[in-house]
Amino acid sequence: MQAIPLQFDLPAVVAWLFGPAAVGWILGRAAQIALLLILLAIARSALRTLVPGIVKTAVMKSRAKGDGDELAKRYQTLSGVTVKTGEVVIWIVFGFMTLSLLGIPIAPILAGVSVAGIAIAFGAQALVKDILSGIFILLENQYAKGDVVKIAGIGGHVEDVNLRRTLLRDMDGTVHTIPNGEIRVASNLTRDWSRVNFNVNIAYGEDIDRVFTVINGVGAEMAADPVIGSLIVEAPRALRVDALADTGIAIKVLGVTKPMKQWEVAGELRKRLQQAFDAAGIETPGPRRALSNQSTGNEK
Repeated sequence: MQAIPLQFDLPAVVAWLFGPAAVGWILGRAAQIALLLILLAIARSALRTLVPGIVKTAVMKSRAKGDGDELAKRYQTLSGVTVKTGEVVIWIVFGFMTLSLLGIPIAPILAGVSVAGIAIAFGAQALVKDILSGIFILLENQYAKGDVVKIAGIGGHVEDVNLRRTLLRDMDGTVHTIPNGEIRVASNLTRDWSRVNFNVNIAYGEDIDRVFTVINGVGAEMAADPVIGSLIVEAPRALRVDALADTGIAIKVLGVTKPMKQWEVAGELRKRLQQAFDAAGIETPGPRRALSNQSTGNEK
């Protein structure tokens, strides 16, 4: 096969482009590139089909006693990151193979990429830090897509997480993009189980034992409820007298719920406790306003 003319001789280049050698070269390379594209499509399809199943099996084996929803969030997060990273690798390999088919030497390109990579590493230390932090977040399962967390001083629902950044949506609906390198402490509010934890204030003079009985009865009633009870792992109960405050006696109430269900259970518990206190005549302190009547004499 005739070689591509390297010197810039316009008549020679034109003759080569419209000659049989050029047609044969283009057809030969086109067929090879088309074959590479077919292999690329097969590799991407296999990656998207096989990786989720493999990751799911590995996660199930590593945490066989975990909650089903928790395991689902874990393997969906890992499989998503693995597939995206694998597709980037496939495209890079395809690019280098295409350059090789076109007769462009890739050794100098690889050498240049290595040198440029060192320069970029020094200039993009924050990016390297983000990626390394993302690797540890995923390997240690600090949180996954679907969890409710507090990171970098922001709390919200994890919409997406990859090697570089985490997306959080807060209660106002605002989406926050947080680089993984900025995360020092990750507080997961929905790992495995969640907890109802609040204080109930009652007025001084109430029978503490009687109040404990009412609170525990409401908790047991909720746990037996066919709807709200399905969200409860341990029935809410009165734990202790937590404080003797100016406004009243604070009683600590604790309960264990399924992940992300603590707010729903706590709201229903507060409503039922207030109804039970009203029915039992138990006084809960509220804001008090002191009023004074002053009589003024008429000046003569």
